Amino acid sequence: MAAAPAAERPKTSPKSVKFLFGGLAGMGATVFVQPLDLVKNRMQLSGAGAKGREYRTSLHALGSILRHEGLRGIYTGLSAGLLRQATYTTTRLGIYSVLLERFGGADGTPPPFLAKAAMGMTAGAAGAFVGTPAEVALIRMTADGRLPPGERRGYRNVFDALVRMAREEGVLTLWRGCIPTMARAVVVNAAQLASYSQSKQFLLDSGHFRDDILCHFCASMISGLVTTAASMPVDIVKTRIQNMRTIDGKPEYRNGLDVLLKVVRYEGFFSLWKGFTPYYARLGPHTVLTFIFLEQMNKWYQRLFLSA
Repeated sequence: MAAAPAAERPKTSPKSVKFLFGGLAGMGATVFVQPLDLVKNRMQLSGAGAKGREYRTSLHALGSILRHEGLRGIYTGLSAGLLRQATYTTTRLGIYSVLLERFGGADGTPPPFLAKAAMGMTAGAAGAFVGTPAEVALIRMTADGRLPPGERRGYRNVFDALVRMAREEGVLTLWRGCIPTMARAVVVNAAQLASYSQSKQFLLDSGHFRDDILCHFCASMISGLVTTAASMPVDIVKTRIQNMRTIDGKPEYRNGLDVLLKVVRYEGFFSLWKGFTPYYARLGPHTVLTFIFLEQMNKWYQRLFLSA
């Protein structure tokens, strides 16, 4: 009796295309959510240096930006946001796709949950390291408008920011806050994967939901809430370190722990979650839009190049 033929692995796009589509999908989503990123960063920097809070709420911050900087002001730092996605998301989704394919079954079946979680955290940390220079530029560009004209850095675009930072402060400045940036990526990936899976199972067990798009949307919103709550203290550390200045040869913060202690001491414990609303409002749409764009690009690539 002839042996059954080995299962053929389904055709997939090349690794370079996976990386390219990941970056393009993230960049497309960023165009829609950049104003929320700006408001989040301004909220996290409000009250820094033991100063009084500049903004009472996220809506107050948005209104103040529109009033003083105009409609274009809410898209300040867009070039840095796009470069961040071109580096961070390209690397993260590209590495994740490669790992998923490498450790999946011969017939294309995905690896178990814990393996996927480890892959997600690994890919997130690698992407965060590659994307840190653009992240530093983004934080500084979005923060500039809150400063008096004489204190502004005045970067024209992300490339001007990167060149000037390297020239004026040293190349290592481009990776300032790299550790909290990578830590945030690990926390976000771990929290998203675990909370989404648990939320979806809880909704299905309640008997009020079926495994459809409504269930996926509700699980995503719950997951986003958990992810935002878990990652915001790490995010505010990253934001403050990347925006800090060196005064008389002395930096504002010694390390991440110093940021946490100063925020709690001068601004209160719950200030660690400053910018919660825009962060949460940004996280869901950005994730959804990224994967919508990614699915559409993969579908068209499959149809045009792999269906023959």
